[in-house]
Amino acid sequence: MHIIDGKATSIAIQNELKIAVDDRIKQGLKRPHLAAIIVGENPASRAYVGHKIKACEYAGFESTLVELPQETSDEALKAEVTKLNNNSSIDGFIVQLPLPDHIDAQAILECVEPTKDVDGFHPVNAGKLSLGLPCFAPATPSGIVELLKRYGIETEGKHAVILGRSAIVGTPMTLLLSRNANPGNCTVTMCHSRTQNLADITRSADILIAAIGKAHFVTPDMIKPGAVIIDVGINRIEDASRKSGSRLTGDVAMHLIDDQWGGHITPVPGGVGPMTIAMLLKNTLEAAGK
Repeated sequence: MHIIDGKATSIAIQNELKIAVDDRIKQGLKRPHLAAIIVGENPASRAYVGHKIKACEYAGFESTLVELPQETSDEALKAEVTKLNNNSSIDGFIVQLPLPDHIDAQAILECVEPTKDVDGFHPVNAGKLSLGLPCFAPATPSGIVELLKRYGIETEGKHAVILGRSAIVGTPMTLLLSRNANPGNCTVTMCHSRTQNLADITRSADILIAAIGKAHFVTPDMIKPGAVIIDVGINRIEDASRKSGSRLTGDVAMHLIDDQWGGHITPVPGGVGPMTIAMLLKNTLEAAGK
């Protein structure tokens, strides 16, 4: 079994970004500036935003955090988005998901200026991605592609199976892996909750990407020997051995996979998560360059 270390790769990318930022400063250009809006007190969201701010500090980016109460209305949130759209000092920003249930998340995301949409969620960026045009691609799929590239994993002509069809991971992942590029040129199968004979399909995958949010859903009998497994899931399960009483785990039952299986796999935590942050910063640097 070969571990794909997303944490180490993310640090390497942040070091590269730090050098690029230093070069910008030497040229008399401004530091890239990333902002985030967070609504409510979701612990996971707050932790994730905190990681983003720390990454900004490490890479030499400026960062701004806009914190809004749980009861914030759609109109008030749209007003904050408009402020960031019009703030020329901010190169890119995100609206941290999930938003409270009473807020129309899609309507909010559509208010973000596409040129500042470093999360890649605006319909303009999604449309450009589908057409193969330059755009901001969602950070998680971009991070996965970067891992495949840096680990020298061959994708051309391979069968990639994606579990999950979300607009954040599954759908853009199919576009990135099927495009005429390196990494890319895969034959892609997208599976979802209505897919029949799922295990037969996953066993045919040279590259299997699990992004369905169900702990240990993918078991060893569903995996082809020597396959590349990208585990996007982040699930919290009970664990009496931990002081907190719980731990994070992925969609893949990694603990059940035999060491002789011979493939590559991303751990949870320490796999895809850190890469998402690194690619968000990379998008922000690109936005600053424009």
